[in-house]
Amino acid sequence: MGNQFQPAKWPRKLRSQEWYGGTSRDAIYHRGWLKNQGYPHDEFDGRPVIGILNTWSDLTPCNGHLRELAEKVKAGVWEAGGFPLEVPVFSASENTFRPTAMMFRNLAAMAVEETIRAQPLDGAVLLVGCDKTTPSLLMGAASTDIPSIAVSGGPMLNGWFRGERIGSGTHLWKFSEAIKAGDMTGDDFVEAEAAMSRSTGTCNTMGTASTMASIAEALGMAMSGNAAIPAVDSRRRVMAQMSGRRIVQMVKDDLKPSDIMTREAFENAIRVNGAIGGSTNAVIHLLAIAGRVGIDLTLDDWDQLGRDIPTIVNLMPSGKYLMEEFFYAGGLPVVIKHLGESGKLHKDALTVSGEVIWNEVKDAVNYNDDVILPVEKALADQGGIAVLRGNLAPNGAVLKPSAASPDLMVHRGRAVVFEDIDDYKAKINDDDLDIDETCIMVLKNCGPKGYPGMAEVGNMGLPPKILKKGITDMVRISDARMSGTAYGTIILHTSPEAAIGGPLAVVQTGDMIEVDVPGRRLHLDISEEELARRLAAWAPSIEAPPSGFAQLHHQHVEGADSGADYDFLKGCRGNPVPKDSH
Repeated sequence: MGNQFQPAKWPRKLRSQEWYGGTSRDAIYHRGWLKNQGYPHDEFDGRPVIGILNTWSDLTPCNGHLRELAEKVKAGVWEAGGFPLEVPVFSASENTFRPTAMMFRNLAAMAVEETIRAQPLDGAVLLVGCDKTTPSLLMGAASTDIPSIAVSGGPMLNGWFRGERIGSGTHLWKFSEAIKAGDMTGDDFVEAEAAMSRSTGTCNTMGTASTMASIAEALGMAMSGNAAIPAVDSRRRVMAQMSGRRIVQMVKDDLKPSDIMTREAFENAIRVNGAIGGSTNAVIHLLAIAGRVGIDLTLDDWDQLGRDIPTIVNLMPSGKYLMEEFFYAGGLPVVIKHLGESGKLHKDALTVSGEVIWNEVKDAVNYNDDVILPVEKALADQGGIAVLRGNLAPNGAVLKPSAASPDLMVHRGRAVVFEDIDDYKAKINDDDLDIDETCIMVLKNCGPKGYPGMAEVGNMGLPPKILKKGITDMVRISDARMSGTAYGTIILHTSPEAAIGGPLAVVQTGDMIEVDVPGRRLHLDISEEELARRLAAWAPSIEAPPSGFAQLHHQHVEGADSGADYDFLKGCRGNPVPKDSH
């Protein structure tokens, strides 16, 4: 099996010695100030200095337990002969950030990159959990390319409400629709709220947090088994401590993200996403991470590599179970083993363990084949992410087949247009809104520049008058994202976005739209001449922010089809040691 990585010689001089080595005035300056924390002199003797990059925050509840995990990482680093230093980094909370956490993913990645580059770190442990913290830290680590390992915080325990298993996010959408349909009371909703999030950790569904934890493991950037261990399980703390031990050896071997995150690793991750029924948000994040490493990954790769991958993980929002059961059934190693046995895995892709991925999973056992399904019982024969193109989405749009309604996968309907999210909110509950279940809901100006930041509003709630008929799904199209916990026949990330004059911008209520998911087609039924006339007459309605980070974002963010990273950050790998100014 082709593991071509050759460990570096050890001992050797590490980059931290540019700060701490020798007896110069500058070295004494750097060591002396840090010694006020009580570190003995021999800690600065050239051993690996490990930064524990912690996204803990009281305002990021998914990551609220990461300080405890950081202590376990430290223990592992000490045990392996390293010098651990905990460093707080930007924590983009999905729960609280406005206008949307995605607005700040790239800022967080920049902060992580410069935290690593500017400080005396030889290796990094990435403590992640909440949706944007995993991609942002992987992006920053990819750009600096020092030895790095991801440790996820893990999912919450199952939610339970009146004997029913309830998933974070997924049931929020279901219950809110039930309120509008008159099938649930407000008091019941509040009672369910307390039952939904009953332990620390990330969403317990296969939402974006669990998806990105799985992606990190599939990429080889986290230890095998990391993705699914519940946050409160003692084995999560063991994983943290073992990762602390491992990063020290990675530094000695000089095993870097660029050695691990190869083209083959990204292809493995795309296929894993299809098998687990992962979030559509993984598309944007994986494209951005690949861009940082210098790998040419595209939407077409997502469509081609994931098209023939059955979704075999029976978790909400596509299935019925939650992450707790996924862990008990054997977790992600079982899924990766299945892909290997099916000829859909690059078995010799390297991981942070120093082993190839197949050696990590070949002995995995499925302990519950109702949670991790046999192929003949797959939730979707073609899981993955469907990439649609046409005159409405020249650069592509995405849909998650495993969470969509089969009878809507080929559909032609009349467009009902909402110019932006405020227009949607103003109209959606009006019983006079001219809409029925055959229509296609279209939302504009919610892309990377338009919202700004590309909020998770693509899973537009249906009008109450439709819900009261017992209808639970309609085709919805937007340039927005949706939560990985959401479900429905929802076409997202339509590119180019409306705010920059993409064809979505000129769709009018009453236009007919054709959706053909098997044919990968998304078509606005007007003539080429009419489309050209409308585009020529279009004028932007979104003004550029006058100053600050919002202006930087508006000027430099790229489209969803290329990962919505900033144009000046892609492919900038490497980690020169800054000059000392003292």
